[in-house]
Amino acid sequence: MPAGPATLQVPLAAIRLVTLMITRRTLLHTALSATALAAAPPLSAASSKRSFKLKLAPHLGQFVAHAGTSVVDQLKFMADEGFTALEDNGMMQRSPAEQETIARTMQQLGMSLGVFVVAVGGNENKLFTTGENDNPQKFAKACQDAVAVAKRVNAKWMTVVPGVFTRNLPIGIQTANTIDVLRAGAEVFERENLVMVLEPLADSPNLFLRTADQAYEICRAINSPACKILFDMYHLQQNQGSIIASIDQTWNEIGYFQMGDVPGRLWPGTGEMNYVNIFKHVTKKMRENGRDFIFGMEHGPWKPDKVGERACIESYIAIDAAL
Repeated sequence: MPAGPATLQVPLAAIRLVTLMITRRTLLHTALSATALAAAPPLSAASSKRSFKLKLAPHLGQFVAHAGTSVVDQLKFMADEGFTALEDNGMMQRSPAEQETIARTMQQLGMSLGVFVVAVGGNENKLFTTGENDNPQKFAKACQDAVAVAKRVNAKWMTVVPGVFTRNLPIGIQTANTIDVLRAGAEVFERENLVMVLEPLADSPNLFLRTADQAYEICRAINSPACKILFDMYHLQQNQGSIIASIDQTWNEIGYFQMGDVPGRLWPGTGEMNYVNIFKHVTKKMRENGRDFIFGMEHGPWKPDKVGERACIESYIAIDAAL
């Protein structure tokens, strides 16, 4: 959602608090309201007493400037900062021993695991739209492999990207082919009470799944509790916009959220999106409908940077104060 520059006068004390870790230029660019900033708690180092209202899920590698490269130390840092979840796209590529270490550490810290990606050959795979007879069987096998990992790491949600367009086929035929393949995976996950979440992406014009309404149509056709939408607001802001309206339209099929600001794919407040308003809307709907979600922080910092890492954390502290 677009957000213009702040025009309200912010109390001097609030500015001093935020600018300890965030530059004035960054502050003025955020979509956070003056009220939210004034309500934000004082900046500090890690605080074991803080816990975010939402299940925010950083990814491994996001805070290495503070926590180092040890997976265990990174998880401890996240928990100390108040995060109660983690997501790790590459979990299936980790060794079983490392997977067990992550699961054990998260259990000790009281953290939940968000998504990891089902390994189907990368985002630009050709497993879904082509209509090859063995595609459903191949996908079911990939899902069975994912189930083994999910059991090892106590995961419930797994990301699926349904590959690229098959340009010589009509879009309706490609959609039907995709539904057939995804049904085979849904049968695997439904038996285990697990959920695959379909992610529309903006990374390339070749990617088949692009909008929330398209994902909604596919989920309704599959009609399984094991197939839902991964509503990644970073990608959907680029491909369609109207984030709040789209959340309302597809709400019943959303299983998971991810975020990142546009442009730049950094933390909320660095781009055009008004994440305070978006999160207020989502939390209101969650309360009204008795639902809960993990919110994956699939954004930068992408390289070790203490200032950027702290600014990222503080952006969520300010949003949390506004909820």
